[in-house]
Amino acid sequence: MKKNLLQFSFALLLISTKGYSQQFIPYYGTVVSQVSQSNVLNNLTEFENLGVKRRGTTPLQNTLNWLKAEYLSYGYTAAQMQEYSFQNGSATCKNLVVTKVGTLYPNTYIILCGHYDTIAGKGTNDNGSGIATIFEVARLLRNIPTEYSIKFINFSGEEDGLIGSQHFVSTVVNATNPKMDIKLVFNIDEVGGRADMTNDTITCERDTSSPTSNNAASNDITNELINCVQLYSPLNTFLNYAYASDYMPFEDNNEIITGFFERNQTPHRHTATDLLINMDPVYVYNIAKAATGAMLHFAKASTTVLDINELDSSQISLYPNPVSTILNISLGSLTESDYSFSLVDIQGKEVLNKQIKNASLIETVSLQGIAKGMYLAVVQTNNKRVTKKIIIE
Repeated sequence: MKKNLLQFSFALLLISTKGYSQQFIPYYGTVVSQVSQSNVLNNLTEFENLGVKRRGTTPLQNTLNWLKAEYLSYGYTAAQMQEYSFQNGSATCKNLVVTKVGTLYPNTYIILCGHYDTIAGKGTNDNGSGIATIFEVARLLRNIPTEYSIKFINFSGEEDGLIGSQHFVSTVVNATNPKMDIKLVFNIDEVGGRADMTNDTITCERDTSSPTSNNAASNDITNELINCVQLYSPLNTFLNYAYASDYMPFEDNNEIITGFFERNQTPHRHTATDLLINMDPVYVYNIAKAATGAMLHFAKASTTVLDINELDSSQISLYPNPVSTILNISLGSLTESDYSFSLVDIQGKEVLNKQIKNASLIETVSLQGIAKGMYLAVVQTNNKRVTKKIIIE
């Protein structure tokens, strides 16, 4: 949703990218080339066929079920998904969060988000286009190691005043102890373009409002986003200000935000004619390319193709490292529910062995009583064995 606020742009020009050293990364380009135009079209069609996704309706619940099924089809596991319920008037609505754990900074998150509720119409542009884009990014990044963790978030309650995203910030981001560490929030809302116009430019949005302490960082991130669009898609860019979408509760919380919004704004927003026939699916396909390149950059994805053994190793995160008393274990998107964890000292003696059943996304192991030093950590599943060095201090 974008409300019809004053449509002036403050005469914002593209800010010089001097000082940014981003370059085209061939492997990222290979990943971006796998964005599927048919997937985008099929997902837009399926979103439209689900009906008007208003709070408290069966189509909204059916859309949530569809979202979960799609992520599962890409290889994400139930342990990686969380639903957060909140009251929206007399209705209970849900945000869906899918977490991919990073290899180097597992407790720092890149959030890629967009809403799935609609008002008055089926909302194929607002915001089926954002959902279709997020799907392609999630599909392509699932098996690629990223230094930072990623949360793919599908918000409900956006059309009722950003209720879902506000609930997430209040009850999840700020209720985490310590507060959730967010590197940036990348919001995608209404990126379908117009069927009656040439759609070759994407609006890149930066923070220009209060609190102002995060505006400079948002400006820098948005310049990086602009560079990624130019490196990994055929689109031109237009710089504008962020407003009236799900990044705003994060912005109010002093987080760093950026976003995509269509340059040619649809006249069908919030009407029964917000349909695929009135938008440009090729434009969404190109935006999915740009978003994929940007997320590879923001999350600091691996820059080379990994073989299966390297991939298994990179999926598993053990942190913090060095560690004192509590070690966190995440298998990332590996689908094992049962595994064993052991520690072997430099003499080859096993000093700890723990069997983990029905594993959660992140399991914790107490190292209380184990001597300081270097150890070999061994994670053993039914058909995989991964070893990593850790230091207890």
